[in-house]
Amino acid sequence: MLLDRYQRPLRNLRLSVTDRCNLRCSYCMPEKEYVWLPREDILHFEEVERLVDVFLDLGVDKVRLTGGEPLLRRDVTELVARLSPRPRIRDLAMTTNGVLLADTAQGLKDAGLHRLTVSLDTLHRDRFEQLTRSDELDRVLAGVAAAAPIFPGLKIDTVVIRGTNDDELVDLVEFGRGHGAEVRFIEYMDVGGATHWSMDRVLSRREMLERLSAHYGPIAPVQEASSAPADRYRLPDGLVFGVISSTTEPFCEECDRSRLTADGVWYLCLYATHGVDLRRALRGGATPGELAQLITASWEGRRDRGAEQRLAARDRAPLIPLATLRRDPHLEMHTRGG
Repeated sequence: MLLDRYQRPLRNLRLSVTDRCNLRCSYCMPEKEYVWLPREDILHFEEVERLVDVFLDLGVDKVRLTGGEPLLRRDVTELVARLSPRPRIRDLAMTTNGVLLADTAQGLKDAGLHRLTVSLDTLHRDRFEQLTRSDELDRVLAGVAAAAPIFPGLKIDTVVIRGTNDDELVDLVEFGRGHGAEVRFIEYMDVGGATHWSMDRVLSRREMLERLSAHYGPIAPVQEASSAPADRYRLPDGLVFGVISSTTEPFCEECDRSRLTADGVWYLCLYATHGVDLRRALRGGATPGELAQLITASWEGRRDRGAEQRLAARDRAPLIPLATLRRDPHLEMHTRGG
């Protein structure tokens, strides 16, 4: 098993297939202009497969397809069909904003996708337009309705921002209940393009639980051994939801995930400002063994505890200034897959 300096295994690979997106969510893509990855640098499916196989050899058993918006990648169901037969991938998942999901959910299931997560931050049309700068709520809701019966245990991810959507916690829990989906509330994070982030806009896990308890009654934590980012809780009637509290109570100690951008740059931490260029090695003729050596050396030297370091920072402000983002698109969350 490949371990880093803090004895954290390499188990979970988030694989971005495109940096493009059909929404402009304020916490991810708040600016008007972006520097996109050159199309010639985007990994071909054959290259993705070669890199995934190396990661599997090193112990990865969970792969999540992300973006940008992964359903914008042409023939992404073909990539799912290429990866899904690999028995060493114990969990093949995708995170999508749901806009294109209604027409693709069945194809993803038929191709062998195991699990699906849909990002949905509000049930109100005006708020959705404000948050995403798009009038696509109906298509997202249609996508959830189409996917929920096909993907049992569908998850819904909601970034909670104080003063924006923090009064919808109960509504979203009930929306999830109606579709047999598990809602996961995510604390607003100061990563990548969150250039308008401030600590006073963060609704903490503690506050979320207090508000939900005030409505539902006592909430109990679900006791389970897991390196997943969400802490899960059970309502008095048995319904389960999750909270990802990376901002106020980071889980760096157990983090086993890394991120590969669509052009093959590998990041060992969501907060990392530098990555490992696996595309250059791959296209330079590196063998699987040489790629494995590069990945092994990088992971074994890993000391990243980015969220903890941010929590300890004084005068905490957005992580990346706008001018820096424009110089290096790899720092954007829509590039490295969140």
